[in-house]
Amino acid sequence: MIKNIIFDLGDIFINIDEKMANNELKTNNLDNSFKEIEDINKQFEKGLISVEDFKKFYKMLFIDKTEDELIKLWNSILIDFPVHRLSFLESIPNKYRLFLLSNTNELHVAYFKDQVGYDFYSRFANCFEKVYYSNEINLRKPDLEVFQYILKENNLKKDETLFIDDKVENTDAAKKLGLHVWNLNPDNEEVIDLFKNKHLFEEEMTNI
Repeated sequence: MIKNIIFDLGDIFINIDEKMANNELKTNNLDNSFKEIEDINKQFEKGLISVEDFKKFYKMLFIDKTEDELIKLWNSILIDFPVHRLSFLESIPNKYRLFLLSNTNELHVAYFKDQVGYDFYSRFANCFEKVYYSNEINLRKPDLEVFQYILKENNLKKDETLFIDDKVENTDAAKKLGLHVWNLNPDNEEVIDLFKNKHLFEEEMTNI
């Protein structure tokens, strides 16, 4: 029986679109720098480099852009947070322990909070027993350590825990540890249909 649910954030609750940022890389012929960019982004997501060092790195790549333009480009992947997803989250019975686990960074978190506003963000965060942002805990998916960390800190049993994420490498990692997973496809699936689509909850539907 599922008692705990760990949700991802991007493309689960908030819509993501990486096209603009990727197009900028192609426009500036930075394909050869992809590995270095990926490494820097991962370090930033794990909180291992400062915002200033992160901006300095990108300023060397995009010499024609100001810092404000770079931050705007970086945050452009965060589109919107449909209110019906928040309503769904708030409607989940309190018999489930809810957690949030997101690979993110200081700039995205600040932009997200500003984008949705204080009241909306407070309602969202209050739905979870605990919110885990990768840059704050220095761990990121799909590393197994991040799942082990959350399980241990909250005394969660693997076979009672469901992890929901849109990236298959993340759900595959959680599955290796024995968690139940839903690799949600944002193109044709919605988190609000969790209890309708997941056979894990079939026996509990009469109580919801």
